Amino acid sequence: MALVSDRFRDLRAQGKCALIPFITAGDPDLETTAAALRVLDDNGADFIELGVPYSDPLADGPVIQAAATRALAKGVNLDAVLSMVKGMQLQAPLILFTYYNPILNRGIEAFMADIAAAGLAGLVVPDLPLEEVEGLLAAAAAAGIDVTLLVAPTSPAERIQAIAAQAQGFVYLVSVTGVTGIRSELQSRVKDLIDGLKQTTDKPVGVGFGVSDPDQAQQLKAWGADGVIVGSAFVKRLAADSPEVALSTIGDFCRQLKAALA
Repeated sequence: MALVSDRFRDLRAQGKCALIPFITAGDPDLETTAAALRVLDDNGADFIELGVPYSDPLADGPVIQAAATRALAKGVNLDAVLSMVKGMQLQAPLILFTYYNPILNRGIEAFMADIAAAGLAGLVVPDLPLEEVEGLLAAAAAAGIDVTLLVAPTSPAERIQAIAAQAQGFVYLVSVTGVTGIRSELQSRVKDLIDGLKQTTDKPVGVGFGVSDPDQAQQLKAWGADGVIVGSAFVKRLAADSPEVALSTIGDFCRQLKAALA
């Protein structure tokens, strides 16, 4: 599995903006999740974020919280998720999205070794404090995992610089204040945030939280984003119908987003 940073380097060399769908593992079930990963991989995803269901998902909006609750009710946990993805042959590098407490509970080194063995290429930890990032980054580097750090729109300039300096793979710019979810329009200040990050770091900038349609994805590319992360819109579609119909729906949606970023 290619490192996230390597794949982004290839995409940037081709002048391409990455499409990064997010889905919640285990909703409606792990079999459907595995099928969804393949559908997204076949329909233009450059990376795929896979959320591990968690009982207290502070960064997630109602759509993803509900998906995590349903998955947890079915007994889905990290071990089950890793078992599902292990051995999957995907073109798109897989990025695991999980909270910090499960990592600490397993032990940082053991966690990194386990996700690397399962074939994961990257990691996003939305509640990881910058002050505690050093040990996690060292363990990730030893395991060949790129850790992406999040920059909030309310972060002061000095903190943004510190986060961007530590981030691996790409810098995850949160486009809105608050939790994930579908928004009807993007705030114009996102352009200023992207511009500011570009002046701070030469690392790719991926923008997420609130991106819900091809027009918004196209707007973010025009504003200079190197990657566009779309979560709730995919999770909502996966939950809206039978697995067969939902998988077809997310495949169509993925192609539309990819075309908008072409």
